[in-house]
Amino acid sequence: MKTKSLRLAAFLLLGALATGAHAAVQTVTLSVPGMNCPVCPITVKKALTKVEGVQQVNVSLEKREAIVRFDDTKASVDALMDATEAAGYPSSVKK
Repeated sequence: MKTKSLRLAAFLLLGALATGAHAAVQTVTLSVPGMNCPVCPITVKKALTKVEGVQQVNVSLEKREAIVRFDDTKASVDALMDATEAAGYPSSVKK
């Protein structure tokens, strides 16, 4: 009986590790000062949404910023900034 319990515990532990138990959802606010028209936020949002691991994007023209929720095992802040720059809107992390 004890051996069965140990096997089950080991199986569950390996399953948790294999499914990305260490993944964390991160949120970052990017300053995107080049946005100056109503179409700009749409372009920035589309570029960010294409980055693998991005879960949610909210873009504000008035604040000239993008708030991005992403899985840090699939995306990075650098990848997000690269995506906005490739779309023509360089960004930086807002402090």
